[in-house]
Amino acid sequence: MNIDKKDRQILQELQKNARITNLELAEKVNLSPTPCARRVKQLEESGVIARHVTILDHEKLGLKLTAMISVTMDRHTADRFEKFEREASALPEVMECYVVTGQDSDFLIKVLIRDMRHYEEFLLRRLTKLEGVSGVHTSFVLRQPINKHQLPL
Repeated sequence: MNIDKKDRQILQELQKNARITNLELAEKVNLSPTPCARRVKQLEESGVIARHVTILDHEKLGLKLTAMISVTMDRHTADRFEKFEREASALPEVMECYVVTGQDSDFLIKVLIRDMRHYEEFLLRRLTKLEGVSGVHTSFVLRQPINKHQLPL
């Protein structure tokens, strides 16, 4: 799909507030409502707009600790990595998972947890039990001065 200036304006507004009405969106990007709705539908159908979500405040929900965990695998095979990715995605505490290079680990995962007791249970009873995990190294986030969800368009 060819993304033009008007599409970028629409995407920027939707990133700020996905619940904006079509009428409000059309006014902000200087379009009439029907063409605006058509463009949004095309952006959704093309996959540029992947999904609509609600961002929650994890601390207000009792998930007060954020941990970045480097995971080292015992073998570097596609099957081993795919199985880890599948099993890690089923753990509700895992928010993000990256395959990384340039360090001693193979994966970097971001987890949200209630407290150190929750972390211990997560680490010892679940994460390190996943097949192929040979080592972990955890760093705890002290604070998050930048937390963006809007892509630079």
